[in-house]
Amino acid sequence: MTDDRSPLKTTMSGQTKIKWDDSKLRTTYANVCNVASTREEVMLLFGTSQAWMGATEEVTVALTDRVLLNPHAAKRLAAMLNKTIEEFEKAYGSLG
Repeated sequence: MTDDRSPLKTTMSGQTKIKWDDSKLRTTYANVCNVASTREEVMLLFGTSQAWMGATEEVTVALTDRVLLNPHAAKRLAAMLNKTIEEFEKAYGSLG
Protein backbone atom coordinates (compact mmCIF):
# COMPACT_ATOMS: atom_id res chain seq x y z
CA MET A 1 0.00 0.00 0.00
CA THR A 2 1.29 3.46 -0.84
CA ASP A 3 0.42 7.06 -0.12
CA ASP A 4 1.05 10.39 -1.88
CA ARG A 5 4.57 10.64 -0.41
CA SER A 6 5.65 7.35 -1.98
CA PRO A 7 4.08 6.76 -5.41
CA LEU A 8 4.60 3.48 -7.22
CA LYS A 9 7.23 3.55 -9.94
CA THR A 10 6.45 1.49 -13.04
CA THR A 11 8.89 0.18 -15.62
CA MET A 12 8.63 -2.38 -18.39
CA SER A 13 10.91 -5.41 -18.55
CA GLY A 14 10.18 -7.29 -21.76
CA GLN A 15 6.44 -7.95 -21.53
CA THR A 16 6.33 -7.80 -17.72
CA LYS A 17 5.15 -4.63 -16.00
CA ILE A 18 7.16 -4.00 -12.82
CA LYS A 19 5.80 -1.76 -10.06
CA TRP A 20 8.50 -0.46 -7.70
CA ASP A 21 6.94 0.12 -4.26
CA ASP A 22 9.35 2.21 -2.19
CA SER A 23 7.00 2.84 0.74
CA LYS A 24 9.20 0.74 3.07
CA LEU A 25 12.52 1.78 1.56
CA ARG A 26 15.23 2.94 3.94
CA THR A 27 18.51 4.63 3.13
CA THR A 28 21.81 3.73 4.76
CA TYR A 29 25.34 4.99 4.13
CA ALA A 30 28.26 2.57 3.86
CA ASN A 31 31.92 3.16 3.12
CA VAL A 32 32.84 -0.52 3.60
CA CYS A 33 31.44 -3.60 1.87
CA ASN A 34 32.46 -7.22 2.24
CA VAL A 35 31.23 -10.27 0.34
CA ALA A 36 30.97 -13.91 1.39
CA SER A 37 29.31 -16.79 -0.42
CA THR A 38 28.17 -20.37 -0.20
CA ARG A 39 26.79 -22.60 -2.92
CA GLU A 40 23.28 -21.29 -2.26
CA GLU A 41 23.77 -17.61 -1.46
CA VAL A 42 25.92 -14.52 -1.71
CA MET A 43 26.06 -12.33 1.37
CA LEU A 44 26.87 -8.62 1.17
CA LEU A 45 27.86 -6.92 4.43
CA PHE A 46 27.74 -3.13 4.61
CA GLY A 47 29.05 -0.83 7.28
CA THR A 48 31.12 2.19 8.15
CA SER A 49 34.73 2.51 9.13
CA GLN A 50 35.76 5.40 11.28
CA ALA A 51 39.48 5.05 10.60
CA TRP A 52 40.08 8.76 10.03
CA MET A 53 42.85 8.79 12.63
CA GLY A 54 45.37 7.26 10.23
CA ALA A 55 47.24 4.00 10.52
CA THR A 56 46.40 2.00 13.62
CA GLU A 57 46.84 -1.63 14.59
CA GLU A 58 43.11 -2.29 14.58
CA VAL A 59 40.14 -0.72 12.83
CA THR A 60 36.57 -1.37 13.87
CA VAL A 61 33.94 -1.49 11.15
CA ALA A 62 30.39 -1.00 12.40
CA LEU A 63 28.29 -3.38 10.29
CA THR A 64 24.79 -2.04 9.69
CA ASP A 65 23.23 -4.10 6.89
CA ARG A 66 23.38 -7.60 5.44
CA VAL A 67 21.87 -8.44 2.05
CA LEU A 68 21.49 -12.07 1.00
CA LEU A 69 21.15 -12.90 -2.71
CA ASN A 70 20.93 -16.10 -4.67
CA PRO A 71 23.84 -16.49 -7.13
CA HIS A 72 21.67 -15.52 -10.12
CA ALA A 73 20.59 -12.25 -8.52
CA ALA A 74 24.20 -11.58 -7.44
CA LYS A 75 25.38 -12.02 -11.04
CA ARG A 76 22.72 -9.57 -12.28
CA LEU A 77 23.78 -7.11 -9.57
CA ALA A 78 27.43 -7.44 -10.61
CA ALA A 79 26.52 -6.71 -14.24
CA MET A 80 24.45 -3.65 -13.25
CA LEU A 81 27.24 -2.33 -11.00
CA ASN A 82 29.83 -2.80 -13.76
CA LYS A 83 27.65 -0.90 -16.23
CA THR A 84 27.03 1.89 -13.71
CA ILE A 85 30.76 2.28 -12.98
CA GLU A 86 31.58 2.34 -16.72
CA GLU A 87 29.02 5.12 -17.25
CA PHE A 88 30.34 7.03 -14.22
CA GLU A 89 33.91 6.85 -15.48
CA LYS A 90 32.87 8.02 -18.94
CA ALA A 91 31.23 11.05 -17.39
CA TYR A 92 33.69 11.86 -14.57
CA GLY A 93 36.96 10.07 -15.26
CA SER A 94 38.62 6.88 -14.11
CA LEU A 95 38.30 5.75 -10.52
CA GLY A 96 41.70 4.10 -10.73
